[in-house]
Amino acid sequence: MKPELIFELASLAAILGWLFLAAGVLGRPGALRRALLLAGGRVIPLLLCAAYVVLLVAYWGSSAGGHFGSLDGVAQLFSSRGKLLGGWLHYLAFDLFIGRWIVDDTLRTFRSRRSLVFTLPLTFLFGPAGLLLHFAIRSLQSQAPAGRRLVAETAGD
Repeated sequence: MKPELIFELASLAAILGWLFLAAGVLGRPGALRRALLLAGGRVIPLLLCAAYVVLLVAYWGSSAGGHFGSLDGVAQLFSSRGKLLGGWLHYLAFDLFIGRWIVDDTLRTFRSRRSLVFTLPLTFLFGPAGLLLHFAIRSLQSQAPAGRRLVAETAGD
């Protein structure tokens, strides 16, 4: 399969995963929510991980002189289109997995799902920035007085 096709399929799969996460968060608790969150936050990231491993093996040694010891070494690693594609799949898989973790953490701790309106798109677009925002919101919510937390937890979620 050509790298460009793998890129397109992987990107489409990731977008589908994010849509499944969003639909799962918006939906009512139950079997459909569980299925959407499983598909979007576990199955698709694991498929992307498997494709990453295949690319890693297929393009092993394709960028002579590349290494992780310097920025120039990393640039040399990604001079191979196959390794660049592998890096892209790495980002897609991990950001989507972290998105699912953010959803799980929010639902498990009975925090308002409203924060996901900000954290999930930011995680989709800028990975670590979305995770950082999630922890900032989580910290602020845990410092809120108990009465305000109860109102936030029961207000339409």
